[in-house]
Amino acid sequence: MEPPLLSLPQINNEKQTKFLNKHLKTENDLFHKSTNHLKSSLTQQCSQLELHIHNLHNRLTKRTVSWISRSFYAKSAILKLIHTLPTSPYEVDSKRFQWVLNEELPRLADQMNRIESIRSYLETAVQLEALVGDLEDTALFVMARHTGNMFSVKLLNSSVCADTARKHDKLLQAIKAMNDIEEVMITILKFHPQWHCLTRSVDNRVNKILSALRPQLLSDHRALLVSLGWPPKLLTSKNGSGQVIDIPNPLVLMQEDKRRNYSQSFIALCAFQHLRTRREERQLNFIKQEKDNIQLWAIDELVSPIASRMKCHFAKWTEQPEYMFALVYKVTRDFIIGIDDVLQPLVDRARLIRCSAKEAWVSAMVQSLSGFLEKNVFSLLAERYNVKHLKPDVISSWLHVIDLIIAFDKQMQSLVNLDISVLAETESFEGLSRGMSVLSIFSDRHDWLKIWAKIELKNACKTINTELKEEKAWMMSNKYKSGLDTYPDYLLSTIEDHRAPPIAELSLKILWDVIRRCQTMPSILSRALFIRSTAGRFLWYFFKILLLQFKAIELRPENSDDVAMVKACGLINASRYIWIKLQEWSDAVEFLEINIAENSSGVPIEADMMDNDCFFGEEIRCLSEIETNWLMEIIVVVLRQFEMLSCEYVQNKDNYKDDTDLVLARRAVDLVVSTDLVEALDYLKSRLQIARLNLTTKDFLDLWRSIAEGLDHYISCSIATSEIRFSKIGISQFKADMQALVFIFQPYCALPQAFFPCINEILKVLELTKEEVKLIMQVLLSNEENRSMSLQLYGIFHLSGNQVLQVLRYRN
Repeated sequence: MEPPLLSLPQINNEKQTKFLNKHLKTENDLFHKSTNHLKSSLTQQCSQLELHIHNLHNRLTKRTVSWISRSFYAKSAILKLIHTLPTSPYEVDSKRFQWVLNEELPRLADQMNRIESIRSYLETAVQLEALVGDLEDTALFVMARHTGNMFSVKLLNSSVCADTARKHDKLLQAIKAMNDIEEVMITILKFHPQWHCLTRSVDNRVNKILSALRPQLLSDHRALLVSLGWPPKLLTSKNGSGQVIDIPNPLVLMQEDKRRNYSQSFIALCAFQHLRTRREERQLNFIKQEKDNIQLWAIDELVSPIASRMKCHFAKWTEQPEYMFALVYKVTRDFIIGIDDVLQPLVDRARLIRCSAKEAWVSAMVQSLSGFLEKNVFSLLAERYNVKHLKPDVISSWLHVIDLIIAFDKQMQSLVNLDISVLAETESFEGLSRGMSVLSIFSDRHDWLKIWAKIELKNACKTINTELKEEKAWMMSNKYKSGLDTYPDYLLSTIEDHRAPPIAELSLKILWDVIRRCQTMPSILSRALFIRSTAGRFLWYFFKILLLQFKAIELRPENSDDVAMVKACGLINASRYIWIKLQEWSDAVEFLEINIAENSSGVPIEADMMDNDCFFGEEIRCLSEIETNWLMEIIVVVLRQFEMLSCEYVQNKDNYKDDTDLVLARRAVDLVVSTDLVEALDYLKSRLQIARLNLTTKDFLDLWRSIAEGLDHYISCSIATSEIRFSKIGISQFKADMQALVFIFQPYCALPQAFFPCINEILKVLELTKEEVKLIMQVLLSNEENRSMSLQLYGIFHLSGNQVLQVLRYRN
C-alpha cells in the first residue's frame, strides 16, 4: 500500500512549491534521515540569513538616520549662507563676507563631501549585500542537491539529467555573482581603500561560500571522471605478445551526453579557478607571484589518479629510474593530442587567457614524477653522499639520474612544441617554466644543488686531467689563414685562427657541457648558482694548469731554445682564445638575463671584481692579466738577451773613433754593421720571426712595439751615459748600426724608425753643425727653464737636456 500523499498548505511562491514537491512527496519523507538533515541544515541557514538581515537592517537604520541628520544640517547651513551673502556691491569687502568665504564655505564643502561619501558607502554596501545574498541563495541550492554518483549509468535518466542541468545553471549563477562582487571589491580597493571593514566583512562571507563550494565541485568532477572510465590502464599489451601499444583515451571516446556533462563541469572548474586567482591577486594588491603557474585544476584532476597508479610502478624501479621516465613520457605523449583537441577548446570557452591545456597537462605529469624523485630518489642519494665508502656509487647514480632528467625535459618540451614542424637544436640555453622541468627540484633544495655542483665539477676536472696527458693537447696547429696579419681581430673565429693549442678548445667544450646541464632549470638564480659553482670554479682550476705549464717552460734569457718560445706563445694564444669565447658567452642574451637577475637579487659583488656588467667579468679580467704578464715576460727575456749580446758594443768606446788604417777603406765602400752587434741583431730577428709565426696579430703587434720601445730606451740611455767620443766615421758607423736595427722591424711596419724616437734624436744631435752646437750649449748651460723649448726648435722632444749635453760633450 502506497504511503499517503502529504497535504501542503497554500503556498504562493512557485519556486518554494517546486522545491517542496521535489523533496517532500510523501509523509515518509518527513521522517527520512537525510530529510531531517536537510531540514536542520535549512533551518540553520535560514536563522543565519535572518541574523544577517537583522544586522544589516540595524546598520542601514543607523546610517540612514546619520545621513538624514547631516542632510538637514547641510540644508540649514545653505539657507544660512544665502541670508549672509551681500546684496549690494558695497558689502563685498565687509568682514562678514570675508568670514563667509574663508570659513563657512570650506566648512559647507566638507559637509557636502562627507554626505556624498556616506551616500556612496551606503549604495555600495546595499549593492554588495544584494550580491552576497544572491550568492548565498544559489550556493545553498547547489549544496542542497544530490551529491552521490549522479553520473552513473543507473542514474542517467531524464529527472537526474534535469537536476544536474539546474545545478550547473545555479553554479554558473554563483560564479557570476562572485565575479560581480569581485568587480565591486576591485573598485573599492582602487578608489576607497579606507573601507577595509566593509571589504573584510564581504571577504569573510564569500570565503565561507568558496570553501564549501570547491570540495563539492571537485567531488562531482571526480565522480564524472570515474563514470568516464578514468584513469585508463597504464601498461597494455596486444594479444599477450608483450608489444606495448598506445593507451586508449577515454576523453576522445566519450559519448555525447557524457561529453556535454564533462564539458560543463570542466568549464565550471576553470571559471572557479579563474575567480580564485582574481581574488588572490586583489588581496595581494595586484602583485602577482613570481613563479610561473600554468596549472589548471581540471587538468590536475586528470593527472592525480594517473599519478597514484604510476607510483606503484615507480616503487619497483628505484634502481632502474629510466623506466620511470619512459612510462611518464609514454602516458604524456599518448594523451597529449586528445588533451589539445578536446580540452583546449573548453579552456578557450572558459576565457582563460594565456592558458594552455597541453602545457598544463605536461606540467602536471612532470610534477608527479618530480615529487616521487624528490622523496624517494634524491633524498636517499643525498644521505648516502655523506658516507665515504658509498660516495663513488652515489656519484655514478646521481649523474645517471641527471642524464635521464636532461633528456626527459627535452622530450617533454618537444611535446609542448608539437605544433612546430622542426624543433631546432640550439647552443643557447633557456630555463623552462617551473612546472615543465624536473630540475625544479633543485630550485628549492640548494643543499642538493651544491652536491650536484660538486659532482659535476669533480667530473669536469677528471676529464680535463685525462686530456692533459696527451702531448698533442699543447701543440699548436699550423693550419691558419694566409695573410692573417691583414685581418681585423674581430674576424678571428676558429681555434686555428687564434693559433691556440687544442687544450683550449677542449677546456671550453667541457665548460660548455657543464653549463648546458642546467639549461632546463626554471629558476634563473639557481642556474646562476650552479654555473658559478661548476663552470666558474672549473675555469680557475684550468687557469692554475696554464700557470703551471708556463712556469715549466723555464723561459729565461740564457735559454735560447725556440721550443720554449713556441710553447709560451701557445699558452698566450690559449688564454686569449678562452678570453674571447667567454666574452662572447657573456654577451649572449641568456647570460645577460642571469647577470641582471643576480644584480637585482642583492647578491654582494666581490670588491676585486672589475664590474658587474659581465657574467664572466672576473675570469675575463684574470685572463687579460695572464696574457699581458706572459707577453711582458717574453719581452723582458728578449730585451735582456739582446742586452747581454750587445753589451760589448755599447761599452766599446773604440767603435766610434777614427782608425787611420781603415778610414780610406771605409770611405771607399759602404759601412757595414759592427761586429759586436751582429749576434744581437740576429737573435732579435729570429725571436721576432718566431713570435710572428706563433702569436695572433694583436699580441704580436703589442710585442714588437714594446720591444722596439725597450731597445730605443736601452740604446739611447747607454749612449748618453757612456763617455763615448764620436768621430765623423764613428757617427756614420753608429748611424749604419741603427739603420740595421730599424731594418729588422721593416716587415712589420712601413715606418719603423718612428718607434725609435730617442735614437733618431741622438743622430740629429750628432749631425748638428758647430754653430748649432754652440747655440744649444749656451742655452743648456745658461737657463734651465728654456731648455725644452730650445731643444724642440731643433726637433728634439724625447731626450732630456742632460742627455743632449752629455752627447755633445763627447762629440769630436
